[in-house]
Amino acid sequence: MPSPSTGRAADTRATGAGRAPVVLAAGAVLWLPGRPKPSGRLGRPRIAVIHRPKYDDWSLPKGKLDPGEGVVGAALREVWEETGFRCLLGPELPTQHYLAQGRPKEVRYWAAVPTSGSFRPNREVDRLEWLPAGKARVRLTHDRDRLLIDALLEILGARPVRMSGEPAVKERWK
Repeated sequence: MPSPSTGRAADTRATGAGRAPVVLAAGAVLWLPGRPKPSGRLGRPRIAVIHRPKYDDWSLPKGKLDPGEGVVGAALREVWEETGFRCLLGPELPTQHYLAQGRPKEVRYWAAVPTSGSFRPNREVDRLEWLPAGKARVRLTHDRDRLLIDALLEILGARPVRMSGEPAVKERWK
């Protein structure tokens, strides 16, 4: 479990006696403010979604902590390695817990804005697209990633985008 004082992963964390240790990871929902409109208001925020050829999925930047690395450092490193962007982390988003290849995984996420860099395809990520929230939610492969988009929109003061089967809700950006 990460130490509250350092945010570093403890090497012995496990889910219980005889169970596999929890895989600790960190990432971010990288977003850009919308373009200014003639009214002076900003348009809808755009969100970076990445394609990972190894899994043939669309996801958000994230990855495992290196030994002795803190979660904040891991989130910053993973965003840079997977997207080519240096970023500034904002509010923390909900932590995700799920099984990955039969092992429990805990991923901590932050809202983040890019400060420099540019995308170049690499061995882990071959495509990056900046999409409005509704399109990003559709493109993402995993439902758990869609929840992070909703959490970001709530922080930004935007109306959440509909889940499948729900009536359409137009995005609103303040």
